[in-house]
Amino acid sequence: MKEMKRKEKQLGADETEHILQTGVYGVLSLADQRGVPYGVPLNYVYHNGMIYIHCAAEGLKLDLLNENSQVSFCVVIDVAVIPERFSTHYSSVILSGRASEVFEQEKRDGLVALLVKYSPDYLEQGNRYLEKAWERTRVYRIDIDHCTGKGSLKHQII
Repeated sequence: MKEMKRKEKQLGADETEHILQTGVYGVLSLADQRGVPYGVPLNYVYHNGMIYIHCAAEGLKLDLLNENSQVSFCVVIDVAVIPERFSTHYSSVILSGRASEVFEQEKRDGLVALLVKYSPDYLEQGNRYLEKAWERTRVYRIDIDHCTGKGSLKHQII
């Protein structure tokens, strides 16, 4: 992986982790066997040093993950357009890794972590929903091989 060109914008591990923990959505980028790219925005959770996503039991995303488990994932927060400077300030993380489906307890842990992140005031109802949707839901874990954080607004991230 190439090093970041503008080193002054590179974030440390704590700041990078903060972005992964607080981002609302990420973009999962995949490619088929021929290298045709596909990017899809989705909900995620950063849990135990890994990214967890959930999806339906079939679809293009799953087809591509089955063909090629190498993925890239991007999260962007704190976006501020600065029109008079022809610029945009933001903080982001781009990571690469391998995605693999998880089962049983790890699947449950991933779904509960998503529930806690996105619906913390509805945990009881959410757990009932998880039980009903269990068979038609898949959960994937992204094991991170490389991760880089970049920030225009470093002082606002911490």
